[in-house]
Amino acid sequence: MFYRKNVFAWEQIVRLAAGGALIGGGLLYAAGWLGYMVAALGLYLALTGVFGYCPACAMIGRKPVDRA
Repeated sequence: MFYRKNVFAWEQIVRLAAGGALIGGGLLYAAGWLGYMVAALGLYLALTGVFGYCPACAMIGRKPVDRA
């Protein structure tokens, strides 16, 4: 891979659940562009949960997770 995972396994599960909730809530309950923005944030969270890498965490200096 081109990146080193910087999200713990338990955090990946939380990010997937929160991302799914934000996507659903943004598309079902929020109106207009605000709903799309909430859904986009949920998509970002879900993707960081799937891949185990968060670019925002890397920018603030979070160290890679040792998988050994």
